[in-house]
Amino acid sequence: MSIVVLGLSHRSSPVTVREKFAFAEAELPAELKGLRGSGVADEAVILSTCNRVEVYAATQLEPMRAFAALKEFLLRSRGCEEILTEEIYSHCEPLSVQHLFKVACGLDSMVLGETEILGQLKKAYDVALQNGHTGGRLNKAFQKAFNVAKKLRTDTNIQRGSVSVGSVAVELAEKIFTRLSERNVLVIGAGDTSEKTARALLSRGAKSIIVTNRSHEKAVALAGTLGGQAVAFDELAKIFPEIDIAISSTSAPGYVLNRAKLEPLMKLRRNRALLLIDIAVPRDIDPEVNLMENVFLYNIDDLQAMADDYLKQRQEEVARCEEFIRQQAAGLVESARGRSTPGEITPAFGGH
Repeated sequence: MSIVVLGLSHRSSPVTVREKFAFAEAELPAELKGLRGSGVADEAVILSTCNRVEVYAATQLEPMRAFAALKEFLLRSRGCEEILTEEIYSHCEPLSVQHLFKVACGLDSMVLGETEILGQLKKAYDVALQNGHTGGRLNKAFQKAFNVAKKLRTDTNIQRGSVSVGSVAVELAEKIFTRLSERNVLVIGAGDTSEKTARALLSRGAKSIIVTNRSHEKAVALAGTLGGQAVAFDELAKIFPEIDIAISSTSAPGYVLNRAKLEPLMKLRRNRALLLIDIAVPRDIDPEVNLMENVFLYNIDDLQAMADDYLKQRQEEVARCEEFIRQQAAGLVESARGRSTPGEITPAFGGH
């Protein structure tokens, strides 16, 4: 008996196709019973989410016959008469087990490393288990998948989210201030990147957002969308003592902030740490301010270089995760075939 998987996901088909194959949770026990009753599968789990519909089966059939039968089940069960070829994928051992592990770890998700899929997979497995549709093969495979997912989430940064200028800015802010809950953010200008960066900081708990712009109307509009307040551009000095993080993105031809302007403002702030994020081109903030004590200035090139570095690290980490998954899947398959009883393989994860 071997494990196979057949399904469709965001990688293989658009939502207009996927939605036709979705299963409601209440349908699953009866559908699983029908699938096993047909003789196609001795054990089965059906995973149905907004991004994927997959049938995992432990079967006595040889893979090509199993795939054809599972595809027929899926089409008949969902009342679909379309001819589907590239939209549906299938895997036999060991790729079927590798696929299960990758799904559990979020490596096959739209957002790399996201954690929601693990909960959805556990729920799908639990429905099958509680209704008596799993046995030794799938129980071991799914339990191993959950263990592998836990290990990779503990030992790596694959769940870190998208790598962008905004996420890097948040990381910088958390390094400088540890916690953002008491930090006030100033947005100078009303550019798209500054808005995204401000939103990223808010999502991590920043206390408040203040927006200023030479066009007060634009400042009011952006402050409204961010749930912050707008202040007039010439009143910057009044509110600056309260600011911890400033994001500047104006279209001014020269510097809007230089050392001469910033030094008296820092005295008003009693030299508390100040993070300046200059994402304007040409630059808004004179690089000389970086020489001042407790002033941390980063421009768009600094942030992009950091984002590129994180992306490279992420790609290397994903490669290590996939190698670990291959080892663990091979061990599980070999064990089931009675070739060996593998011990736990511990990878040397690093650089996270």
